[in-house]
Amino acid sequence: MEWFNRISGNPVPILNALESQEKLKESQPPFLLDVREPEEFRSGHIEAATLIPLGELERRLAEVPQGREIICICATGQRSVPAVRQLLTAGYSASSLENGMIAWQRARFPVSKGLG
Repeated sequence: MEWFNRISGNPVPILNALESQEKLKESQPPFLLDVREPEEFRSGHIEAATLIPLGELERRLAEVPQGREIICICATGQRSVPAVRQLLTAGYSASSLENGMIAWQRARFPVSKGLG
């Protein structure tokens, strides 16, 4: 993931799977924004995640809550980084789940199937 940040612009905030899991236990958990495609989301996602594919994020930005921490999720971390950049530019507080759902599943954290 570090190489991706280096070649694609300024670094974005990154959280690993354990840090993300811990934040979900907080009294005010972050908004989980899954930027994958619907088929990927159906095959396995973090339970509280909201699906807004990266290609739709700009026109659906109003669906993302202001004033709340956001964690962007994709399969490997490559799509979540541009999503975070887009959100930061729009004034949101956002970070990327390092190595995406691959890391989440490797950590054996819970995964839901289907659309929701």
